[in-house]
Amino acid sequence: MRTIGEMARASGLTISALRFYDGAGVLSPAFVDPHNGYRRYAAGQVPAARLVAGLRRVGMPLPQIIAMLGRRDDRPAMHALLDAHLRRLEDGLTDARRELSRIHRMIDDDLDLVEDLMTELTVPAGGLHAALAAVRYAAGSEPALPTLRGVFIELLDGALRLVTTDRYRMAIADVPLTDLTGPDVGVVAPLPLVDALVPLLAVGGPVRLSLSPDAISIAAGGHELTGVPVAAEFPDYRRALAATAGEPLRVSVDAAALREAASQAPTVVREDAHVMVLTVGADGTVEAGAPDRPHQVAVNREFLLAALDAGGTGQLVLELDGPIMPLALRGPDSFAVLMPVRL
Repeated sequence: MRTIGEMARASGLTISALRFYDGAGVLSPAFVDPHNGYRRYAAGQVPAARLVAGLRRVGMPLPQIIAMLGRRDDRPAMHALLDAHLRRLEDGLTDARRELSRIHRMIDDDLDLVEDLMTELTVPAGGLHAALAAVRYAAGSEPALPTLRGVFIELLDGALRLVTTDRYRMAIADVPLTDLTGPDVGVVAPLPLVDALVPLLAVGGPVRLSLSPDAISIAAGGHELTGVPVAAEFPDYRRALAATAGEPLRVSVDAAALREAASQAPTVVREDAHVMVLTVGADGTVEAGAPDRPHQVAVNREFLLAALDAGGTGQLVLELDGPIMPLALRGPDSFAVLMPVRL
């Protein structure tokens, strides 16, 4: 048996990191002295600790590390997880290079003038209305987190995306573009502005948006709305998506049937929330409230029902990978993530 100090030296992890991974249930000691709380690790735990240390050095998210440790007897699955993480790193490097190139251009052209440039784009009212309906439910409401009390509007590489989150769930929808001028931009539109826009979209026709870090202007339905973006940085939603990018089980489900099953499923109350268990059987069928299955996750039932309503009717793809991984619902033009709840 090794002390925590000896384990730290053998694995390359710090003592504080070993304590953290113990608390997170990633790498628990073989024995904890009930009298003084001293941790003791078995010699056989060293390889797992070295694996954790290496994965953290390359920035692998904690859920993926847990997945790696759970698949140590399945080398192809471990290689697949490593390859998926490498793709995420490469995508992040591509994004960083693109942003640095944009900053180089800003410096060369004149920083002050470029910051005043507006990004102008036109979208169909129906497409924007559908996207807002798909994400509005997941926006935050806590006064202490103003950046979550809005819709993140991101224009990147000629594509428009809307994102909302309240830390417990996240919703994403893409919007088709018909016209675009100006640089890539990302702003948080405050919810009052978004809610005022929705009725105007019922008129139909094109919607013109003008976006900059300092101002938002929207022409729709014969009216013009203006507002100021929320002055706070929106969370890196791509990092949250990375937690769902491993090798989850993917099952096609009928949204209406799943909603009916979820609405009638038994629940338990956890911190004033009604929590239900969603499982996938050996035949690939999805059931609500059936425990003790290999693929299952507990989620806030109201959050699931809201995500199903926002995703529309028809077929959805359900993605899940065990009780500690996020649950994802993928529609034709939308994507929702629900954080798991510990029962």
